Amino acid sequence: MKSVKTTFVLLLLAVQFAKAQDTTIVVSSNMFDKFTDQLSLANDNAWLFRPGNDSNWAQPHIDTAGWIKMNQTTDLKKYADKNGRVEGWFRIKLKFDSSLLNKELWIDFVPWAATKFYVDGKLMATRGNTGDNGKPFEEYNGDHEPLAITFNSDTAHSFAIHFVGYLSPFPPHDLKYKSSSADLLTIVGPNPYINLVKFRTVVYSFFNTWVAVCAVLSLLFWLLAFQNRREKNLLWIAVCTSLYTLLNFSLVSQNTIGLHYITYYIFDEIGLVSISLLIFICIPLLLNRIFKRKLTSKLIILLVALFLLFFLRSFFHVSRTINVLIGGVTILSTLGICLYYIINSWKKLKGAQWAIVIGLLFSLFTICTTFIYAIIAGSLSNIYVAFASLSCFVLSFPISLLVYVSMRFKEIIQEVSLNADKVVQLSEDKRLQAENQQQILQEEVDRQTAEIRHTLDNLKVTQKQLIQSEKMASLGELTAGIAHEIQNPLNFVNNFSEVNSEMIDELKNELATGNLQLANEIADDIKSNEEKINHHGKRADAIVKGMLQHSRSSSGVKEPTDINTLADEYLRLSYHGLRAKDKDFNVEMKTDFDPSIGKINIVPQDIGRVLLNLYNNAFYACTERSRSAANQQKSNNLISYEPTVSVTTKKSGNSVIVTVGDNGNGIPESIKEKIFQPFFTTKPTGSGTGLGLSLSYDIVKAHGGEIKAESKEGEGTVFIIQLPVV
Repeated sequence: MKSVKTTFVLLLLAVQFAKAQDTTIVVSSNMFDKFTDQLSLANDNAWLFRPGNDSNWAQPHIDTAGWIKMNQTTDLKKYADKNGRVEGWFRIKLKFDSSLLNKELWIDFVPWAATKFYVDGKLMATRGNTGDNGKPFEEYNGDHEPLAITFNSDTAHSFAIHFVGYLSPFPPHDLKYKSSSADLLTIVGPNPYINLVKFRTVVYSFFNTWVAVCAVLSLLFWLLAFQNRREKNLLWIAVCTSLYTLLNFSLVSQNTIGLHYITYYIFDEIGLVSISLLIFICIPLLLNRIFKRKLTSKLIILLVALFLLFFLRSFFHVSRTINVLIGGVTILSTLGICLYYIINSWKKLKGAQWAIVIGLLFSLFTICTTFIYAIIAGSLSNIYVAFASLSCFVLSFPISLLVYVSMRFKEIIQEVSLNADKVVQLSEDKRLQAENQQQILQEEVDRQTAEIRHTLDNLKVTQKQLIQSEKMASLGELTAGIAHEIQNPLNFVNNFSEVNSEMIDELKNELATGNLQLANEIADDIKSNEEKINHHGKRADAIVKGMLQHSRSSSGVKEPTDINTLADEYLRLSYHGLRAKDKDFNVEMKTDFDPSIGKINIVPQDIGRVLLNLYNNAFYACTERSRSAANQQKSNNLISYEPTVSVTTKKSGNSVIVTVGDNGNGIPESIKEKIFQPFFTTKPTGSGTGLGLSLSYDIVKAHGGEIKAESKEGEGTVFIIQLPVV
């Protein structure tokens, strides 16, 4: 059975040091531990040691000259061979007083070494295999019941132990059995089962309670941490309670009977030592976060130093006193850091933070009380008081973390509730503000709508005026063309009328003189002139009738129309109209009409207006370039330019293609997509309405056709009209 001093890191070690030591070889009942009913003889200086092996060394009366007087805590590494094997004998003489005579005592043996136990030269027990019987070495793992033995006389008895052990593979490479206890054998009192069962029941009940409580808290905190990832403190709390759980689990596992040495070492060094070290580091860091303090470089350096000091001590052979001193320094440093945070943050602490403070202070209070009680009483004589105090020490901080989390969540709920009220109030204010804004916006929309409607009405009136202006401009150009067209026949009529009037006077004179032959000749000339007057009068009448037919209001009804004649007539009208305005205007006109087209169904007045707009634009483009060429000629930049407008018609399948081209300045690429937009014009202000091409586009689309422009800046423009034949 392992001593209770291994049940808690450093704490119970210190308690063990507080026990009174007795080096006498007379054994009495009051020397047994009240907890475990065990007697440890490891520190007794009555032990004699001799390395090597000789079966005669078990005899009670031998010459012990050359034997070394030492206790079992002495370092035996120097007696190890190259394989790390240590073999030797220990002897001691014990005398049992009357309180133990005729009572059944029990002898328990150290694990992880092979031993043979002799009393007065008689082999009483073998644990493991030392290799004496030809079998390989086999270490004892503590899986045997203790040896029962009764002493009937008060004479001294010779106890001899032949042991074989190996050095630990882990630093500082002591004998394996010394990792737990230096006792090669332990004497158990006369009531071992009652005391041991009682002891183990109490110990494991407390151990299991510690593990269960810490495990439940750890699981709870991990669940909360995953569900509330914004609350970073929960992650640290979960880590801290998990370390507490692992530490308590290591305590339970370490005291399990039958463990392999490596398994025990893992639980003892890695479990107890390393996890305890992590707890010493974790608690100050947790307080640093909970108290909202800045993590300073000094704290980091101190924690790293404690880590190295506490962890590296396992790799060097140090005395038990130094080992306890290092552990005490680590514990005191951790407590000092925690107390510093508590004192320095005392005035700023509030709410849930006080739970952490109370938990730490209560933990410190219980451990100090336990030490004081152990020093005053000489030992922890009451097992329940001892473990109750240890339970307060072990569980007070994890439970305080639970209280902190519950209070913190209450604070969070209150903060959320307060923020929710603020959000509701803010939402209500926003709603009222939104309603006011909506009302203002509605009023603004109504006002702008009224303005838009007023503007739209004005635009419609303006559009009608512009369209009327466009029509009047077209009518003016058409009237000018008509006037210029009928001017020639009227001139002929007037001229021949004047000639006839003079010739009639001559005719009268010749008749008066009786010159009938000459009179007849004059009459013939008068008749010829009258025929010419009649011819030119009919010509003027035909021109007027034709122009009136094309200039009358559109009925919107399609009728068979000769597109070639229509294109030619409006070309001449547009040309003569411009000539009437500008006598210097002169353009070469080229026509190429396809005679196979025949008549197509169109609204002649509308298509005539389209053609007139295209002709006017073509003549305007040529006029502008002519002026530019004239200016360049004046500046001695001689450029030969012949203004030309071409009109072609061609039948293509079920369509008629009418092309109007010029060699003017062309349309810039940047405005090519805008030329069919209403009110868009490149002419100077007052020279155009910007509706000509827009109306032309609408008219062609209404006929089911298409109109497009192809232009290259500086090389002229070609407008292509495609009209369906049917």
